[in-house]
Amino acid sequence: MAVLTRPELLRRIEAGEIGIDPFDPECVGPASIDLHLGNQFRVFRTIHNIFHVTDDADHREVTDVVEVGDYFLLLPGHAVHGVTRERITLPDNICGWIQGRSRFARVGLMVHVTANFMQPGISDAKQVLEMNNAGPMPLAVHPGTTICQIILEECIGNAHYNGRFQAQQEP
Repeated sequence: MAVLTRPELLRRIEAGEIGIDPFDPECVGPASIDLHLGNQFRVFRTIHNIFHVTDDADHREVTDVVEVGDYFLLLPGHAVHGVTRERITLPDNICGWIQGRSRFARVGLMVHVTANFMQPGISDAKQVLEMNNAGPMPLAVHPGTTICQIILEECIGNAHYNGRFQAQQEP
């Protein structure tokens, strides 16, 4: 597999092979594309029962979606699901990785803790960001911030994702 660089990313986006909506060419770096934080967050309810982590576990049973205007306050030690503003569509021969930005990690914000792989063939999907405040101070996380970047790679062969998060639009 090979990482796509800026000229190849721009060529494939212009050709419609890779979809990013909304798209700004200024967000394409040497080998990644910056994505912006949306204004919806999935927050954990305060629950005192045991939540069993099994194959059929459903995060919606213990969380609620909230929409914010100016910022979301993420307290030390707390986790939240954010979502990108952009919707991503990948062909069956391109996969990707979501990476947090080092500038935010330096103040304790872990932008994408797990599940950072974007399957080939995803369609019109916002990317969920599993965010955690590992620092000692509350962090005001602002929608519209270039919160993460994606690195896209060409796959050897074709595959198509048809899982339950295929066209997700909220965290």
